[in-house]
Amino acid sequence: MTRTPPGPLPPERARLASALRELKADTGLSLAALAAKTTFSKSSWERYLNGRTLPPRQAVQELCRLAGEPEGRCLALWELAESEWRGRAAPTTPTTPAEPPTPPEADTRPAAGGRGAVLAVLASVCAVAAGGLSVALVLLAGQSGDPRPSPPSPSAPAPRCRGATCEGKSPMQMRCGAAPLTLASHRTSTGAHLELRYSEKCEAGWARMWSTRIGDRLELNRSGGGRRPHAAEITDDIAAQSYVYTPMTEARPGTTVRACFRPVTGGSRECFDARV
Repeated sequence: MTRTPPGPLPPERARLASALRELKADTGLSLAALAAKTTFSKSSWERYLNGRTLPPRQAVQELCRLAGEPEGRCLALWELAESEWRGRAAPTTPTTPAEPPTPPEADTRPAAGGRGAVLAVLASVCAVAAGGLSVALVLLAGQSGDPRPSPPSPSAPAPRCRGATCEGKSPMQMRCGAAPLTLASHRTSTGAHLELRYSEKCEAGWARMWSTRIGDRLELNRSGGGRRPHAAEITDDIAAQSYVYTPMTEARPGTTVRACFRPVTGGSRECFDARV
């Protein structure tokens, strides 16, 4: 078993761990339940999710399947973290000579993945070799733009709210994030990526953002709402490299939901909407 000494996590591993925690929240599973549904133990998942151990590629794929999310984005993040782990990526701070880095834990079975995931990983490797890969491109890996929801996991837990009872609550904590519908997407003038999402089971919508900067803010409202919008704000570097979600609003068929992005600097307020 390989571990990282206590202290701040390297940036690429911190981003990967943050993305994996988002996926785990999407599944609504506890660590014990996650271990029961995958080929990795509870203690292994605990290390993977806190970033102290680099997970095998297979673990990332299994978690993506359970969460009903495409593999491409997380596999690209994993590739960068694995390069950083082995010392192939350029260090972000001066380092002193140390023992050669220990490789991550081996996969427990042959890796499997779609052609799109393989291409996403190859693209990220080539970009690193060429001198660096922007986080925006990493987060876009695997984003097909297909508005149809991903097939839900057969074992996905039931949502914890529906309709008005979801108002102002987290889509992840309420288990509404499994196989959502993407109603609309938008790229801002500052390079941030936005999506309006909807859960048929929860009858609620929300917005999410990534490739953002500290201080960026995303607000969500619905037509005829007449209420204060639900908002999410980027508060630190880790959040800036991850998906960040607004709270939900009730959205039944025929409802129009609207998201407005307020960049911290360098741009004006941008809004877009979609009809459920």
